[in-house]
Amino acid sequence: MTAGASWLPLSAGERSVAIEVLVHGPMSRTELARRLDLSPGSLTRLTKPLIESGLLIEVPEAGAPAEARQGRPSQPLDVVAESRSFLGFKITEDMVYGVVTTLRSDIVARHDRPLTTHDPDRVADLLAEMTAELTREHPRLAGIGIGVGGLVRDRSVVGESPFLNWREVPLAALVEERTGLPVIVENDVAALVEAETWFGAGRGFDRFVVLTIGAGIGYGLVLGGKRVPYAEEDRGFGRHWIIDANGPLTPEGERGSAVSLLTIPNIRYQVQAATGRDHTYEEILTLAAAGEPMPARVIDEAGRALGILVAQIANFVLPQKILLAGEGVGLIDVAGKVVDDTLRTHRHPLAAPVDLETKVSDFHDWARGAAVLAIQVLVLGAAEA
Repeated sequence: MTAGASWLPLSAGERSVAIEVLVHGPMSRTELARRLDLSPGSLTRLTKPLIESGLLIEVPEAGAPAEARQGRPSQPLDVVAESRSFLGFKITEDMVYGVVTTLRSDIVARHDRPLTTHDPDRVADLLAEMTAELTREHPRLAGIGIGVGGLVRDRSVVGESPFLNWREVPLAALVEERTGLPVIVENDVAALVEAETWFGAGRGFDRFVVLTIGAGIGYGLVLGGKRVPYAEEDRGFGRHWIIDANGPLTPEGERGSAVSLLTIPNIRYQVQAATGRDHTYEEILTLAAAGEPMPARVIDEAGRALGILVAQIANFVLPQKILLAGEGVGLIDVAGKVVDDTLRTHRHPLAAPVDLETKVSDFHDWARGAAVLAIQVLVLGAAEA
């Protein structure tokens, strides 16, 4: 593929073909036509420009003899995953995590920098510096995706981010001015859900849920294979989901919510309030596993809260799979039995078992999610994704 080749604009039909091959390929033309309900002629018409532009390529069929691999129409189609690279950034309160991915979202490089200020212009400067450093090793960058914990509008403006104390920050424009690359900004949980739906645990499912626990609680719902956006995205999901009306208070005075029981800051707060000692989350899990009374009690309560939350989601959404992710998933290692027992208690005895998958993830997974948004929107034009 030449440096000047362009994939855009894709027609609706071309986009459907490209997405199907990207997510499920390599794929034979027969299977592709069946999946998209296309005639052979229509498929040929749609794939020809995608092959000519370098987005798709014919690949040898596994096991086929060498003499049968020369330009046969029956050869499977695949994307040229390395033809373009994408940057993904995840911004936390004190760090920026960056990754470079292929077109299929495989991470090929990581680069992190401390975040010493929340001034929007300085943050944009830092992102531009990181972009310049990564561009030296990966010069074919096609675009940037940025994940932020907060409310994002039009995939460009951070309407509100409590972690960064931002309101109405035009982050996409600030970074585009400094890098010259197109930029997509999205709520970090939404970006993670998109990545898992296209390339991860949710691939191929019609009904899929992502639940994240860590500094906060995140929730994403996929129906019909597509993420369901909602106006209240990251406006405190879990803060008003009451698990136990007599449960613990947060420092802000909320009692018994999913946030007060499950998030890392509040688990640490509960242990400190009971023991007078400040422990890291990992230390609390270790102490609980060793049978230390107060940490064990707090972690058991968190396990019950998680079991109730997962059961309620399963009861109402009926998902084919629930993915539990985030920096707090170590809870399962210590309180897994409590979670399972509580989950069964809050489900009908004859209900199908919940397919609960846990993913030990770090912030590079969230950055990868942001890169997937860039792939969806900037390359494929999947604005409705």
